[in-house]
Amino acid sequence: MAGTTVQEGGAVYAALDEAVAAHVGRPVPAETLHRWTGTSKREAAAGLLTELTGTAPEADVDAVYGDFAARLADAYAATPPTPIPGVTEAVAALRAAGVKVVLQTGYARGIAQSILDAMGWTVGGTVDGLVTSDEVAASRPAPYLVFHAMEAAGVTAVDRVLVAGDTPNDLAAGHNAGARYVVGVLTGATPATELGRHRHTHLLDSAADLPTLL
Repeated sequence: MAGTTVQEGGAVYAALDEAVAAHVGRPVPAETLHRWTGTSKREAAAGLLTELTGTAPEADVDAVYGDFAARLADAYAATPPTPIPGVTEAVAALRAAGVKVVLQTGYARGIAQSILDAMGWTVGGTVDGLVTSDEVAASRPAPYLVFHAMEAAGVTAVDRVLVAGDTPNDLAAGHNAGARYVVGVLTGATPATELGRHRHTHLLDSAADLPTLL
């Protein structure tokens, strides 16, 4: 969602950065934080704690994730997320052409739903489904979010699937799932020079360009 279909000014990673830094008592190196973009935010909290302290007890992960969620809620209350320009229209065009559109995200269900509510999007109205990181055994780069999105769309063949995202972990999940199209978009956390180094079929300026690609 964030960076691919949702414009939120990087609030999610700022909130994660601040929550982890507050817990460990020192700044999080930018390259360390970036490795966890596109993943479950709870898995990211655990991974960052492990990298920075050598351990990630459940109580510490709970504390960091709770702090992250609170900071993110405050950020979104101050500056509500909006659709990336042209994406609402692109989703409508895809669905009108018979393409099922399912959002899959590293957010937990509660956060993801709050974003949809803020944007005025609905499952069944704007998109065909929503799959969140707390509903799968492992988030990206594992392929499970993609597979659950296929279930939500009623699709059984991966050669009829397009996965789009703005981070290397998004692309890795699409590749690991065997999707026919693995599309990097340049509206989010990763510049073209870096995103292009990871396995993909296409790079696009925005998910708004997906109808033209298909």
